[in-house]
Amino acid sequence: MKNDISVKVSTIINASVSTVWEAITKPEIIKQYFFGTDTITDWKVGGPIKFKGEWEGKTYEDKGTVLRFEPNKMLQYDYWSSMSGIEDKPENYVRISYIVSGEKNKTTLTISQENIPDEKTKEHSEQNWKKVLNSLKTLLEQGVKDLSI
Repeated sequence: MKNDISVKVSTIINASVSTVWEAITKPEIIKQYFFGTDTITDWKVGGPIKFKGEWEGKTYEDKGTVLRFEPNKMLQYDYWSSMSGIEDKPENYVRISYIVSGEKNKTTLTISQENIPDEKTKEHSEQNWKKVLNSLKTLLEQGVKDLSI
């Protein structure tokens, strides 16, 4: 990691920890709240993770490595975005962490992103993570009829 610019966003979701966990780890659910992204991974620590899709008419394929996978607690991976305009080398990868905690039907989900290259990118990332959290919260709280959650 080359710098200490980071962002952290959090929300409380009226759903169980296991429901939120399922929503952040099942590709078919992720696609519904994460800008239509296809997530490809087996969630094994040290294994690859890819995100594919189309954003504003451009196709992208982002990639990284699963760093931590603690069911119903924490998920962490690093990744490089093909749309970032920066070179694909280890020091340019950001680290994403999802931390899940709660009781009964109130779950706190905190997402942090570390190793952000500059303040402009930080603002952009913060806005995107807020959109992702709001979409996820809406999806889970309004009920998902076609998924087993």
